[in-house]
Amino acid sequence: MDGKLNIDTALVGRLVDTQFPRWKGLAVRPVASGGWDNRTFHLGDEMLVRLPSADAYSLQVEKELRWLPRLAPLLPLPIPVPLAMGIPAENYPWHWSIYRWIEGETAKRERIASLSQFAASLAEFLVTLQRIDPTGGPPPGQHNFFRGGPLSVYDRETRRAIAALDGKIDAEAASAVWEAALAATWHGAAVWFHGDVSWGNLLVRQGRLSAVIDFGTSGVGDPSCDLAIAWTLFEGKSRDVFRAGLPADEAMWARGRGWTLWKALITLAGQIDVNPVETEKSRHVIDEVLADHVRVMPPQDGA
Repeated sequence: MDGKLNIDTALVGRLVDTQFPRWKGLAVRPVASGGWDNRTFHLGDEMLVRLPSADAYSLQVEKELRWLPRLAPLLPLPIPVPLAMGIPAENYPWHWSIYRWIEGETAKRERIASLSQFAASLAEFLVTLQRIDPTGGPPPGQHNFFRGGPLSVYDRETRRAIAALDGKIDAEAASAVWEAALAATWHGAAVWFHGDVSWGNLLVRQGRLSAVIDFGTSGVGDPSCDLAIAWTLFEGKSRDVFRAGLPADEAMWARGRGWTLWKALITLAGQIDVNPVETEKSRHVIDEVLADHVRVMPPQDGA
């Protein structure tokens, strides 16, 4: 239940039956890891239905419908390509999408045969994405929560989280990482980025990276937000391999730490008294970011 909005199999069935009669009667069942921004359901054996769970995510539907079919043929791995877009109906207030199902499991560590090889494959994917012509692509905005833009949009929120966590984390070190990220000004040309490169949006088959999904926060701008996976999944050698495969100078790496720290801090501040599992995950990410910052010299302004 999302407030007063109940997104369930019955609703999905009604939407599909009335708007896409060619798929009427296909079984609808929830996807095991259905996500938070969107509710996801199997439609038969070869398709899925994604419905935004709140107004903030509804802007992503038409963006994906427009751009993913253009990006897909140019990328080295499968990405979702919409088959159809539904309209508001049945008391559901937003546009929604039907996609072809992509086989694979989410990229939990135990499913990855070689983390370093996985890191190299992901870096190759991101580099290829960045090289696609960005002309006319969606700039940072409400549709992707300003990913690809300057970190300063989250300055107040980040500082508030650091203050709230003072005594529970190394607030001085966190502030230093954040200040370094803000100072590492981006001057590069706008490029395509995914916006939410996380283990849940990467698929694995036979231990290898097999697909990249959920482009809801994608756009054209500074790609440093795509570096967060370096601290949330990779470590040691695999992190080094990932970085080596990317055109990421010290300034971009510093901004990547900033994006990662922002998310981990606000998650920790919001979950520290209610969710021990998420608390532990966020603490680990913060520790990884702070330790990585210590290893390098303060970045200069750069692309």
